[in-house]
Amino acid sequence: MGNFELDSRKPFIISGPCSAETEEQTLETCRRLAATGLVDVLRAGVWKPRTNPGSFEGVGLKGLAWMSAAKAETGLPIAVEVATSKHVESALEFGVDVLWIGARTTVSPFAIQDIADALRGNKDIVVLIKNPMNPDLALWAGAIARLENVGVDIKNIGLIHRGFSYFGHSKYRNAPMWHLVLEMRSRFPEMAMICDPSHICGTRQYLQEVSQAAADMRYDGLIIESHICPDKALSDAAQQVTPDGLEELVKGIRWRADSTDDPEFAKALSVFRSEIDQIDSEVFDLLSRRMKVAEQIGRVKRDNNVAILQGGRWTSIVEKVVAQAQKLDLSEDFLKTVLEAIHIESINRQNKVMNS
Repeated sequence: MGNFELDSRKPFIISGPCSAETEEQTLETCRRLAATGLVDVLRAGVWKPRTNPGSFEGVGLKGLAWMSAAKAETGLPIAVEVATSKHVESALEFGVDVLWIGARTTVSPFAIQDIADALRGNKDIVVLIKNPMNPDLALWAGAIARLENVGVDIKNIGLIHRGFSYFGHSKYRNAPMWHLVLEMRSRFPEMAMICDPSHICGTRQYLQEVSQAAADMRYDGLIIESHICPDKALSDAAQQVTPDGLEELVKGIRWRADSTDDPEFAKALSVFRSEIDQIDSEVFDLLSRRMKVAEQIGRVKRDNNVAILQGGRWTSIVEKVVAQAQKLDLSEDFLKTVLEAIHIESINRQNKVMNS
């Protein structure tokens, strides 16, 4: 499996600067991370896909040389992001052990195929695929299939959860949408799933809680950005931590066991799961009744030649429910997500009635 085995250690930690900026910054960051004894793979971006032209777009090939030197000095494997076949070829020439495909690239089947063609027949390289920016699991799964089709060993393919872009307000830079990742894990249970708290959070403030959430959901590891002087970083300064900060963060995570043989645990779990099953049954029964009412509303609108959407009505419903978030002990993001799903289904039901 090459110099680095994807399943060699769990949890495994990938860390390094968002961008390789200078030789000194890159090497010193990698030295300090290696000294913690907690990092399994060193990472750095050398080609940076930026939203706006003119932003810092990476140092290119000389960054690969710096990472290669870090590998030689620390003995740790190295990882870089690739977005084109040329990137792949250059990374392999410099002895990169792990390639990751960014979210902006995963959304493009053409770009994924270009990378896959450059890896045709390569059974040693490890490839990690970030989720696409938009919540589309088919694109994520399609990237896996394209790599498999050119001979990349399935054991060498892993997934990175970096959150999803969406319209709306959230405390996170990219919404975790944990339920989508759990679905992806159920489809590919044999694949390592790594969480990228840096890109989910967009700020150091929430890194610990997101990292712990990932650990609680049995992720296989984390990829976290680290910089010797984060506030002066040329890209994503707010979400990077110092090597000392990385050490403190990782040591503060509690990685729990998959299960236990304690009979009291099994008994308590069975009781609570039965309670959840009963509540779920009641919740979905209520939702079914709600949708029947929505259909009746659709018939009234149809019979009176009134449009489905009524200005301000749904906004007032959302505001009323979200205002109870604290009282209900539920997050606003959760309530909005549930309400959005209910709204979509209600519209679909009314639309069906209107056209019957």
